Amino acid sequence: MGYAILRWTRGLLNWRSLRWKIAVLAAVACCAVALAVGLLVHRTTAGWLTHQARSRAYVALQEDVATYRRTGTAPSDEGEPRSIPPALIERVNRSGQYATWYDDRRPDVPWMWAAQRVDGQVLAVQMDMTSERLSLRALDRHVVEASLAVLAIVVPLAALAAELPNRRLRRVARTARRIADGELDARATTGRRGGDEITKISVAVDAMAGALQERLLSEQRFTADVAHELRTPLMGLVTSTELLPAGEVTDLVRDRVRALRSLVEDLLEITRIDAGVEQADLASVPLDQVVEESVHRTGVDARLTVTGTPVAYTDPRRLDRIIANLVINAHRHGRPPIEVTVSGTTIVVRDHGPGFPEALLVDGPARFRTGAAERGRGHGLGLTIATGQAGVIGGRLTFGNAPDGGAIATLHLPADGGRNVV
Repeated sequence: MGYAILRWTRGLLNWRSLRWKIAVLAAVACCAVALAVGLLVHRTTAGWLTHQARSRAYVALQEDVATYRRTGTAPSDEGEPRSIPPALIERVNRSGQYATWYDDRRPDVPWMWAAQRVDGQVLAVQMDMTSERLSLRALDRHVVEASLAVLAIVVPLAALAAELPNRRLRRVARTARRIADGELDARATTGRRGGDEITKISVAVDAMAGALQERLLSEQRFTADVAHELRTPLMGLVTSTELLPAGEVTDLVRDRVRALRSLVEDLLEITRIDAGVEQADLASVPLDQVVEESVHRTGVDARLTVTGTPVAYTDPRRLDRIIANLVINAHRHGRPPIEVTVSGTTIVVRDHGPGFPEALLVDGPARFRTGAAERGRGHGLGLTIATGQAGVIGGRLTFGNAPDGGAIATLHLPADGGRNVV
């Protein structure tokens, strides 16, 4: 439960996740819309307030002009030419009628001027626009606050809305990983109808898995059929070699027949492992004794180091097969000394040769591929069988190279002794 919560938290905090990319996209879109609407509202409101101020200034100017014509006296000192802004006087002279001018020379105290030439004298009025300026600032502030409130709602909603496609994509990714791990009957589709891109990806992954499974099954059937067909004539060949007279040629023939028989048995074993019909026969075994006997039967000069008295609940026959293949592989492709170390439920086989090839470290062992410079040094089946048998007993076989040279094969038996292995 705790691990699941930790994985969910890591996924939630992963800023590369599609969830947050969609949320960021929604936030950017909201900001762009809010900016466009805010600018539009600001300009419209500012224009309307300016128009209102011009109208009020014009009304006040007409009242002053009427008073001047009736009394012949300027309404106030503000109408004296020396206090009127030069730019406004220039506009009046150019238009020949009345003119208005927005005075923002002092941003904290803006004014709207209106002026008109009457009987050779310029009459002007000014209207204080401080309240309009404050109203416009308040409007801008309210637009920003409303935009932030909308973002606070839209971004979580966008993240939640992205969770459904994100979950479907994670399911497709998990299915692809299961297929890569060899579970070819895994499928990504859940029977739901839909024509979106995720459904198309799921269908494509399922089609790929089906085709891969069919090809693998066909390959397994072919390998099993070939191996079975070879067993009968091979047994006759083995019997016939026993009837040959002793001699150097007879020994060579018998050696090649034994190699051919071993190859056929290896092919049959790989076929059974791939088909999933192998079952482990578990028992409590002392690892030091089992490993020592396995190394001894190979006839390879190897140095065995055991820490404590380790005991494992595993299949001793399959464990013997794994250890023997690893030691023989180290003898064939590595250089002495060959070291076998047993510590707890971990068994390490190391040589001091050139190490494993890079392709094996990246892709794992493959049949009929040894990585040797010349042909004929084995068939590449030993490590493949060891890896398969490790999976049967619930273990894990890893490969690496030592910094000072040499190949390292490490068998990790399960901590619970493999009791959950069928």
